[in-house]
Amino acid sequence: MDELGQVLLQLARRSIGEALGEAGPATPDLPALHENAATFVTLTQAGELRGCIGSLEAHRPLIDDIRANARAAAFRDPRFPPLTRDELARTRVEVSLLSPAEPLFVTDEADALTRLRPQVDGLILAVGGRRATFLPQVWEQLPEPAVFLARLKQKAGLPAAYWSPELRLWRYTVQKWQESPR
Repeated sequence: MDELGQVLLQLARRSIGEALGEAGPATPDLPALHENAATFVTLTQAGELRGCIGSLEAHRPLIDDIRANARAAAFRDPRFPPLTRDELARTRVEVSLLSPAEPLFVTDEADALTRLRPQVDGLILAVGGRRATFLPQVWEQLPEPAVFLARLKQKAGLPAAYWSPELRLWRYTVQKWQESPR
């Protein structure tokens, strides 16, 4: 694992630990930490999702984005109760650093499905004030493009078969780092 990945994982874990009243080791200060970046922090326990929150656009320095998203994943993911101090030791942290999203101009759903790159693309979907995303890691659970897109529409609160000319898609890639299994 490269130095940036190690530092980002340490920052995420330390941010959660500090919120729970635990001090963590100091992390090195790298120039990349002060550049604006978009990240997601994913927490798992025994391979099961325990929280995942992130930013889709780079709007603050990487160091601040990691800290904020780590705490949000631990304490404000609406799908889960706040993480407790007892859970922290068995929680695995994963950090994803997103590339800028690029619009995916498609004519219809069939066109969209042919343009998706399984195992590579993260996807953002937006229509009528609704927006949802799947990180590229979601391909591991949903390897078929049609199922991936249908579930993303459902995540946005839309029917799986929904399509509209107003629907917009963007794709992005990630660099990801994860702690060893706990």
